[in-house]
Amino acid sequence: MKYINIIIENKSRHTDNFFTYRTDCDDICVGAKVLVPFGPKDRPREGFVFGITDNPECPEEKIKDILEIRENESLTEEIIKTAIWMKQRYAVKYYDGVRCFIPGGKPAREGKEKEPYKDIEGKYQQPETLTDEQRKAVDEIGAAVDENRKEIFLLHGVTASGKTEVYMETIDRCLKQGKTAIMLVPEISLTGQVIERFAGRFGKDKIAVMHSRLSTRERYDEWQRIRRGSAPIVIGARMGVFAPLQSIGVIIMDEEHEATYKADMTPKYDTAEVAAKRLQYYSGVLLLGSATPSVTSYQRCRDGIYKLIELKERYNKTPLPEIKIADMRKELRKGNVTIFSSSLYDAMSETLAAGRQVILLQNRRGYSNFVSCRECGKVMKCPECGISLTYHRHGDGGEAMVCHYCGRRFPVPDKCPECGSRYIKYFGIGTEQVEDEVKKYFPQSSTARLDLDSVKTRKDLDRILKDFSKKKTDILIGTQMVAKGLDFDSVGVVGVIAADVTLNIPDYRSAERTFQLVTQVAGRAGRGMEQGLVVVQTYDPDNYALTAAANYDYEGFFQRETAVRKFMEYPPFGDIIMVNLTSQSEETAAACAERCRLYMEKAENIKVLSPKLALSFKGKDSFRYYVLIKCPKGERNRCVYYLDNFGRILLNDKVDCTVGIDVNPYSFY
Repeated sequence: MKYINIIIENKSRHTDNFFTYRTDCDDICVGAKVLVPFGPKDRPREGFVFGITDNPECPEEKIKDILEIRENESLTEEIIKTAIWMKQRYAVKYYDGVRCFIPGGKPAREGKEKEPYKDIEGKYQQPETLTDEQRKAVDEIGAAVDENRKEIFLLHGVTASGKTEVYMETIDRCLKQGKTAIMLVPEISLTGQVIERFAGRFGKDKIAVMHSRLSTRERYDEWQRIRRGSAPIVIGARMGVFAPLQSIGVIIMDEEHEATYKADMTPKYDTAEVAAKRLQYYSGVLLLGSATPSVTSYQRCRDGIYKLIELKERYNKTPLPEIKIADMRKELRKGNVTIFSSSLYDAMSETLAAGRQVILLQNRRGYSNFVSCRECGKVMKCPECGISLTYHRHGDGGEAMVCHYCGRRFPVPDKCPECGSRYIKYFGIGTEQVEDEVKKYFPQSSTARLDLDSVKTRKDLDRILKDFSKKKTDILIGTQMVAKGLDFDSVGVVGVIAADVTLNIPDYRSAERTFQLVTQVAGRAGRGMEQGLVVVQTYDPDNYALTAAANYDYEGFFQRETAVRKFMEYPPFGDIIMVNLTSQSEETAAACAERCRLYMEKAENIKVLSPKLALSFKGKDSFRYYVLIKCPKGERNRCVYYLDNFGRILLNDKVDCTVGIDVNPYSFY
């Protein structure tokens, strides 16, 4: 007879504890999924085994027998250990950690499994030889794989330097040793191209896919393929880090600097941290790749935590694109009131005439960013979410003001609801407006838009990218989706319509984001045999992030940025923790936020800022206040421990308020 400690599948914090059950199954193991009687009425509930013991801590007469073991959905000991670590690291419930690893949906009937990319064709042409830089990188990473050495490498390679070939060589090394691999990309839009190349290299049968755009059935079937060992390579967005693989030899995070690797829903995990934790169990390698590494990752190389490998030259020896900064202040003085500077317009005209393609980046969707009254200044906001509405001229339902948080649509008012004035004006530029202007000034060219409004399904995404790759589209307009990882040989010009959009967001990372976005989107140009051109339009041409990007001066940008971060104790020289306190009563949420501030001020070396109402919170019939905490380097775990205790205090006091924490969030508003 064995006694097992189980975590029940339940969202309540009141049941976030171990429950002991009895079983006569001798080969039951940690990670097993079981069905057990639970609660006063002994209703069947699912749970996972977190521990096994011969000596239970509770009285024998209170212990119930399990009902069933569900082998087909059981997890591994490593996964359970990672879930426990996530609870300690992010102050979440045990089941929140487990939930990341389990699929939704139900098993398919025999022979009816869905294959999400069954029509994809493998496209891969192996290079005759690797460059000296690539070979050196492959050998250094491969040595760690061969020796089962836990290592974290940062592969800093300029755009088109052949980082993907290094990834594939590393994965090939793992497969030959019977190990598995996870390949992560920051955007779902990039998975199609990666799958094509990997299928051409390794064969489609060896690859499984994990991302949120799969249907529930597709996700479940892919999970089962991975779990039973049919697919040793997993390709996906950040959720791919939770693939139920065993013997993981390498986890690769391409474009590791991207904010999308940080989850914005509970549990608010950092993908790189989870990957590193999983690889500790298997003594595997974490490989982070980027042309513009995050300041935090590059500093960790300086601190000896990561190993830096550099690829300084493009694979085909083509020079990096020339980056020109267009001063839009001068354009206005010359009487140019269009969204195109003269240099961008001329470059687009010449490139299109030569039969090459153009990519335009505008990191705001919709037609205009907001709608306001010119008489009284009222900005139209969503009554549910409290954020400004974006004006959309095109799309489903026609003209409307749309909330980009909850998705609700509102008719454009004929007059101001505040003062009755008819002077309603649209402000700012979105991708829809850019598309209209392109059609106006370049009517002979075919255009397409790539943003969340134009891409409703995976088929929409595949169609837009396939048309561009086949040169059916001359000009591709999009948000940051067009800046990441796309590989097209015929792009001659890239235009950044308004670099100030990211430069002026209220975030300490704004300069870093701008440098990365400009450098990354520049890398989409000139990937063939001809040098490309990038035109960056801005009203702040002397900003150090833009001047550094124009000169591909990562070191210069890093030195300037870290000087500011160190002085302010921002990451990587400290941590910022956001504590969210949510209740159905605004008074309760405010009182708990103040109580949290007072509780955390007892901790030494921790700076606690005054509570603020979360104006952009979109919870229905509830309110949220947040408290920001600045922790010096090395104090993070202690701070999270204090916050976990504070949450338990509120729970024991039966206060109607939930506590959530977000470590180093990517959005504060």
